[in-house]
Amino acid sequence: MRPSVMVVFTLLSCTCAETPAVQVILTNKCLQYVKHVGAGLIQDKLKQITFPDISGKVDIIIGNVYYTLTGTTVTKCDFPEPAVEFSQEYSGLKTSVEGLSVALAGNWETRFGIIHDSGSFEMAIYSINLTSAVQLGRDPNGQLSVSSVGCGALVGDVDVWFHGGASAVFRPLVKHFKGRIIDLIESKICPEVQDVIIGLESYLQAMNVSTNVNEVLSVDLPLTDLPNVDASNLKMGLKGEFYSIKTHKEPPFVAQPFTLPGQTNYMLSVGMSEFTLNSAAYGYFSAGQLQALINDSMIPPECPIHLNTSAMGMFIPQLPKMFPNLLMLLQVYATESPMFSLQPGVAELGLQLSLKAYAIEPNGTQTPLFKLNLVSQFSGKMWIADEKLKGSVTMDNFTLTLVSSEVGPFKTDALENALKMGIKVVALPKLNKLLAGGINLPRLRCGQLVNLVLNIEKGFLDISSDLEVQQTGRSANL
Repeated sequence: MRPSVMVVFTLLSCTCAETPAVQVILTNKCLQYVKHVGAGLIQDKLKQITFPDISGKVDIIIGNVYYTLTGTTVTKCDFPEPAVEFSQEYSGLKTSVEGLSVALAGNWETRFGIIHDSGSFEMAIYSINLTSAVQLGRDPNGQLSVSSVGCGALVGDVDVWFHGGASAVFRPLVKHFKGRIIDLIESKICPEVQDVIIGLESYLQAMNVSTNVNEVLSVDLPLTDLPNVDASNLKMGLKGEFYSIKTHKEPPFVAQPFTLPGQTNYMLSVGMSEFTLNSAAYGYFSAGQLQALINDSMIPPECPIHLNTSAMGMFIPQLPKMFPNLLMLLQVYATESPMFSLQPGVAELGLQLSLKAYAIEPNGTQTPLFKLNLVSQFSGKMWIADEKLKGSVTMDNFTLTLVSSEVGPFKTDALENALKMGIKVVALPKLNKLLAGGINLPRLRCGQLVNLVLNIEKGFLDISSDLEVQQTGRSANL
């Protein structure tokens, strides 16, 4: 085999989709619920439809009778709940409706030579059967796409009753033109279905796969591959990566594959890998957001240690001698991006920080004093209760190292112990009180997620939920 051909085959064999950091599974339970809600909405929408005028002619041997049906509206609709299922054959959805019947009312006009007549009519369309198949795909930008791959419509029968004018004369003519009406209705149904699908495709294309979360971060959520459809669910993999809007730098780590089990007794399952969390942390880090200036006014009054050189003398004896009774300023910043590690039942967070201390001279000059490195490890639990995300955090490790000093060497053991105690006694209780109160979960525009369950697995968060569509009357939009 020629070397160039071997290279081509090698490249093809290595080509694969991007590893998704977020996975979404929609189950058959979700499909059937949405179908049930949608059926009621569709039935109400059908009652609001107005139809175009229907015109034609009937040959009655002695000439043609020209007719027009105008102002046609739906007066009653018997819309049986459709059958909707995931279709592996079409890589999408298959829908069928059997036995749809519609009652219409409107006005009629006829013309036979110089004879004109008019009145009202009632029309009943019986046993409409409709089948439709929609394919789900992925466009070049990673956007979800939908396309019609099959549609069929069949009208069982039509009957018409005329009122007013010479309606008794035209009643026998119904059999001559109801076949035309059936053909006309059948020819209109699938194009209308196609228009709905085109409208949905336009809606999807207008959605952004990249969105600004706040003034610092954006998130990319394109599909990483084609949607995976089988008989019981729809699976989609999303990129799920946060970026700094300012730098848009790629993090020095990549998403690792994981398997989201999915829960058939829930409508929706979402898996979010630790890569997504870490990309958000890296976005803040690369944007220079993980830093702070701390002065004495920010220290709680009840704290025994304050940011002045005299108070710090218990840890650094030479400090108050060299810089007596001066306020201090601390510059704290991350030297590495914080890293999350998800293990069964627990989330771990590692922080590497540097601390630079300055003495504030009477003239406002900031004089460097020393630099410390801080390495800490925290672990926490998360759960969902009362429609809120709750949690708790503990500190597992904390070390303090002297990097440089303009006031001479000093031991950090006492200062390390004091900081540990401050974090455990003051900072963590306040944080855990906040986490115990919970953070409200985001609400959907048309409903809410209910019965949420969160599990921390190795490498990812597993969130399962049901969906509850909230309607204002029956006119809410899904």
